[in-house]
Amino acid sequence: MRNPTPTPLKTRAAGLLPTFSFKRFAREERGDVTIEAVIMLPLLFLLFIASWVYFDALQQKNVSQKANFVLGDMLSRETNTIDAGYMDNAHDLLRLLTRAETNNQTGLRVSVVSFADDTWTVEWSMARGGRTAQTADAAPENPGALPVAQNGDQLILVETWDNYNPIFNVGLMPQDFTTYSFTRPRYAPQLAATL
Repeated sequence: MRNPTPTPLKTRAAGLLPTFSFKRFAREERGDVTIEAVIMLPLLFLLFIASWVYFDALQQKNVSQKANFVLGDMLSRETNTIDAGYMDNAHDLLRLLTRAETNNQTGLRVSVVSFADDTWTVEWSMARGGRTAQTADAAPENPGALPVAQNGDQLILVETWDNYNPIFNVGLMPQDFTTYSFTRPRYAPQLAATL
């Protein structure tokens, strides 16, 4: 039987500790999924948040356009005179349809224009939500957006503004969604108002 020679403590401890080798570390494949998940999950989360914000903006733009169409259709079927109370209620309806929290988040302008002698003229205009009405007996602000018409035609212009603030900052700035539509009066030859 051989008599083992005692080894110093330093040598014994060194045998128990693993030695570090860059070659072995580069070939090692354990933990790859964990490292990939740590790298990719935050990127996927940011992509999900950005997609959600852009989808929400497009959805709100669509809701604003549909609310504008509802107001235009409502006004085109009206046979009574439009007054301040009617406009206040129309603005409240716009606020309800667009899910706005306060009155200053939405704006509404209703103008009636008539066509005569190859020009459009504003008959009357009312606005709510901090917007200004168009000047009566003047040309509308955007006559190029109006269709070709015949003498005596009358259109109801409905313009709405909906303030959109994204929940997260992903490059989409706060903005006003402006929508514009025109409709002919349906049941009466013209839409009258008391200003």
